[in-house]
Amino acid sequence: MASSSSVTPLLYSCIAYRTTILTEHTTSASSQTSSLASLILPKIGHDKPQKLTYTHNDNFIHYIADAPSEYQNANPTAGGLTFLVVAKSNFGRRVPFGFLVEIKRRFLGQYDPQDTDFAGLPPYGAAAFNSQLKQLMVDYGTTEAGQNDAIGNVRGEIDNVRGIMTENIERVLERGERIDLLVDKTDRLGTNAHEFRSSFSLYTYSSGLDVGSQHGEDALAVTPK
Repeated sequence: MASSSSVTPLLYSCIAYRTTILTEHTTSASSQTSSLASLILPKIGHDKPQKLTYTHNDNFIHYIADAPSEYQNANPTAGGLTFLVVAKSNFGRRVPFGFLVEIKRRFLGQYDPQDTDFAGLPPYGAAAFNSQLKQLMVDYGTTEAGQNDAIGNVRGEIDNVRGIMTENIERVLERGERIDLLVDKTDRLGTNAHEFRSSFSLYTYSSGLDVGSQHGEDALAVTPK
């Protein structure tokens, strides 16, 4: 999986044919947002064009899903494409959807739907597009010019972002899939708790605190050696 450490509220993006990821990029390897794509893609239908936002903790998962009806004079497999981005919820929806409009435009410019059989592409069969995903995620996530471009895309291509439906991701997942998300969240909470305990132990050691004498016999006593 292509990744970078660039700081942008656009955390992960991919373009897929049905459930097959053709190209992807993540800007935060530790965010584990790429796992959301594998849960979302099987839930996306292509009987009609759709735009939707799922919520999950502090992140929004936005996508544009195409349908064969949009490609009557081209290879109908283009109607199985999904353009998806995971972004911080406080980043709103206009810029992420503007970003999706732009990557769709550029992707179809590079992979002409007249000539491309998207169903025949293997996983990561469009990996040559990864570098463009990376650049656009940084530009649209961190620069004023990029965000202005994104907002312009929305005005030109999407009539009303506020009218795009929003759902909680857990409402559409099966029980086992919800458990996968819960385990992922628990793992991250456990890591944070371990880091807190480690830093607290270091603090009490260096300051010479006897925690047990202040909080009872059941408390952990930490004394310097």
